[in-house]
Amino acid sequence: MNRSKAILASLRLANSLLWTRLSSTRPICTRVTHFSLLSSFTPSYHSCTSHFLINTHNQRLCFSTQAKSIVDLVIAYDWSDDLENKLEELNTKLTHETVIYILKKLDKDPPKAYNFFNWVCEENGFRPSSSVYSMMLRILVNKESLKHFWITIRKMKEEKCYIDEETYLSIIGVLKKAKMATDVAALNHFYDRMIEENAMDGVARNVVKVILGGEWGKKVEKELEEMKIEVSDNLVIRILKELRNYPLKVVRFFRWVGECSGYEHNTITYNATLRVLTRHDSIEEFWSVFEVMKKAGHEMDIDTYIKVSRQLQKCRMTEDAVKLFELMMDCPYKPSVQDCNLLLKSISSSDSPNLDLVFRVAKKYESMGNFLSKAMYDGIHRSLTSVGKFDEAEKIMKVMKNAGYEPDNITYSQLVFGLCKARRLDEACELLDEMEANGCVPDIKTWTILIQGHCAANEVDKALMCFAKLMETNCDADADLLDVLVKGFLHQNRVTGAYELLMGLVEKARLRPWQATFKTLIEKLLGVSKLEEAMGLVRLMKKQNYPPYPEPFIQYIAKFGSLQDALDFLKVLSVKEYPSSSAYLHVFQSFFNEGRHSEAKDLLYKCPHHIRNDSKITALFGSAKRGKAIVPSGKESTQV
Repeated sequence: MNRSKAILASLRLANSLLWTRLSSTRPICTRVTHFSLLSSFTPSYHSCTSHFLINTHNQRLCFSTQAKSIVDLVIAYDWSDDLENKLEELNTKLTHETVIYILKKLDKDPPKAYNFFNWVCEENGFRPSSSVYSMMLRILVNKESLKHFWITIRKMKEEKCYIDEETYLSIIGVLKKAKMATDVAALNHFYDRMIEENAMDGVARNVVKVILGGEWGKKVEKELEEMKIEVSDNLVIRILKELRNYPLKVVRFFRWVGECSGYEHNTITYNATLRVLTRHDSIEEFWSVFEVMKKAGHEMDIDTYIKVSRQLQKCRMTEDAVKLFELMMDCPYKPSVQDCNLLLKSISSSDSPNLDLVFRVAKKYESMGNFLSKAMYDGIHRSLTSVGKFDEAEKIMKVMKNAGYEPDNITYSQLVFGLCKARRLDEACELLDEMEANGCVPDIKTWTILIQGHCAANEVDKALMCFAKLMETNCDADADLLDVLVKGFLHQNRVTGAYELLMGLVEKARLRPWQATFKTLIEKLLGVSKLEEAMGLVRLMKKQNYPPYPEPFIQYIAKFGSLQDALDFLKVLSVKEYPSSSAYLHVFQSFFNEGRHSEAKDLLYKCPHHIRNDSKITALFGSAKRGKAIVPSGKESTQV
């Protein structure tokens, strides 16, 4: 019996004893406050928490703006002449922001979005920009609405609007995934021709060349004036995107173009500018342009908000993301519940969530008369458990229940994670018993978080006890859990144990490990000179239809391996009778790099005839700087 099996067998008995002891203790939700008294909070924190406790059901209707009224009409009715009449009765000229907002609401209903788009353009006199067309194309790119997709592209071309690279790549990706090769070819042809025929593209390139040619000053401005540019929204957008890696030049160009030729910035160009300024090194300029835009009476459109907010979250500029959320919630074009959920999730996923930001988001959303969703409560709860505020987390769970949301695996998993992070591992284990007592059966995600928490605390043997307990339930282990256990072993430098565990679970539990798990373990095995075990993993990878992972083997064998090791490795790599000539070439090259010329020569003699005759391999040996050169026949000849 190998070590891994022995561990699992012996731990089953120990594990059952452990759980017998733990089940006799009180449940976590009635005892966490005895372990960790809360430190004092800021006034804003107190006001936010009490706000949720008092006002859970004190909701009010809001958002009676014009844009919302149009959305209600469009969503409530099938498209018809009657609906068009109702819309026309509003007698309102729709703005860029409003059209973007409505299209975003209709992005899951392409036929209705297309009908609305046509109506607003033909009957309402709306002139779409490239950004509006781009949104329409992203909505229409599916098999059911492909006819309308191509009609919209033709209209776009007639209006002298262009498909930007981001939209083009997004659409191409969708078409390729749907295996619509004909449409992929047609779009490629259209896009290439559009670039060739687009005179504006050439003008934009020339403008960008001048701007990037030196520091902004009178000389640059004079050159731009001499170009006598015919400024348009689409041209400005095109130039701004080309300057996106030079935020200060973006701002200078933006200001300059707004002062020349009588051109006046509008919602379209303001939004385009904000998109390219969403960076660490230009966040001050971002807020400056945002303020100017608001003073000029324009709004950030919802599509821009979504892109900007996600970029801020990605760059961990969370405070700016929260500030923008609050400002947008005061506008007609409010973020959706999904946007709020994502923001809360982003904040709570950091190592030390900022509770003030969490409650600012939730309070602002609720202050608009909205109900907090289960996902929002989860975001608040996740943040509290992550920073060890367990008694406050318990209060939030009670508020959730009052709002009609029973704790589920997500709720309990977050609490398990927080307890493990606080190194309160026994309590985390107890919590799984409490879950079952409350009718919530732990799923594989909850078990994985518990086991990962033990591994993170360097308690791998206890993690195995939890795993043994899991194996006694009806919950099946998966590749994610296996990866957690393998990394736990490796963190303790128990490389052989990790290998035995993986091989045992693949055999007994029929698990299919992640490719990344294989790669990590192969590298660690070679690091402790376990070549045979590492090659065993390559064989297993091939059985599970993963591509081989030759790079670490080639480096290892070139430094430490024998001729037989090289031959065994090449045999393991082979799909049929022999591996590819490139595999041999890499091995030869590595031997040469390590100065092991004789081993390279010996290996060449053992190779099949077609490998010795390969032109690249012949060239490699012929150019090797030695006293002798190897010729394909295997005979030596003196270099001239």
